[in-house]
Amino acid sequence: MYSTGMIRKLDSLGRVVIPAELRERARLKPADEVEIYLRGTVICIEKFRPGCVFCGSQEELMTYSGQNVCRLCSRRLFYAQSDGSR
Repeated sequence: MYSTGMIRKLDSLGRVVIPAELRERARLKPADEVEIYLRGTVICIEKFRPGCVFCGSQEELMTYSGQNVCRLCSRRLFYAQSDGSR
């Protein structure tokens, strides 16, 4: 964990500014999407990296009907469909 010792207040809408030093270290640029989640009681913010809708893999992705599907799951779906149609 990287600690800066910086303290920030939430505004009235619950927003907080991520300090430039942390944005740079995380390679976040304006308009980048971030994922926000809880790990226990800790709020985590990560740069969003889309993954396969079935397995979560981030390698060899293609888009099908607006969803990311990796090559392996695409093959599995194809073979499952072709086996079921016989």
